[in-house]
Amino acid sequence: MTQPRLVVPGDTLMITRRTLRRHHLFRPDSAIRQLYLYTLALCARRFGILVHAVTLMSTHEHLIVTDPQGRYPDFLRRLHRLVSLGTKVLRKWEGPTWDHEPSSVVRLLTEQAVIEKLAYVMANPVQAGLVRHARDWPGITVLPHELGRRLWTVNRPEAYFDTKNRQWPDTVELTLTLPPHLERRYDAQAVREAVQAELERQERIAHHEIKKRGWRVLGAERIRRLSPYRRATSFEPLRDRNPTFAVGRGQKRVFIQAVAELRAFRHAYRQALKQWREGLRSVVFPQGTWCMCRVHGAALDP
Repeated sequence: MTQPRLVVPGDTLMITRRTLRRHHLFRPDSAIRQLYLYTLALCARRFGILVHAVTLMSTHEHLIVTDPQGRYPDFLRRLHRLVSLGTKVLRKWEGPTWDHEPSSVVRLLTEQAVIEKLAYVMANPVQAGLVRHARDWPGITVLPHELGRRLWTVNRPEAYFDTKNRQWPDTVELTLTLPPHLERRYDAQAVREAVQAELERQERIAHHEIKKRGWRVLGAERIRRLSPYRRATSFEPLRDRNPTFAVGRGQKRVFIQAVAELRAFRHAYRQALKQWREGLRSVVFPQGTWCMCRVHGAALDP
């Protein structure tokens, strides 16, 4: 069975999910951009999710969000369902659009981790050898100077969303916010400068790696002409490790503490689940348990 999901209200998270077999279903164009941003804005508002950064690659999504109410599983289920249904209409695609693997959700436990992952999301097109700089990506992305101030106003897509259904408004707004933990402690401009410096560092590393491998940067024009029905051909390891948290560079003590806390949660969860399966419905599950409490009504340790 899969590991239990740890859902903590107030967590800042990096979320990643891939398309089926890495098809270019999210190839950058105006229709997919409108569909994704409209759906993201709707779902973020409904579940109280704070969006900090987003990059939509042709084969996968990257999100940095904060989940104040501990509702990100509901948010992801709704977001991915609507994006999938809309994409199937736009691309005339039969079958699933998302990969069978669940979303990767990484808890960002330190300020350093948040800064590094914000830059990572922005630098992803560069690391993939698609463009020379993050600012060159032709699809949905965010740059350091836009953190906490970018506003998208998106009209309802013509595909899939019924104009007569009141749950699909004509226009929605998506405003990027700064991660609360950083906003409370630092000036907004200082956060943007720190992310900019980290982005430049990651771009330099990516340029070195591309040169070392002898890759040729694809470029924005060729990316726009990709067929959404083709698959990415670059090597990618299957069933690689899927981390559940990140602490950033130079945070060894925090890492050790996070490992201990995660192991303690999983041990307590398994012990409670064992008793539940034996018929003891009064068993109490540890803080952070989501599915057993939300779906099955199990008690949560106060």
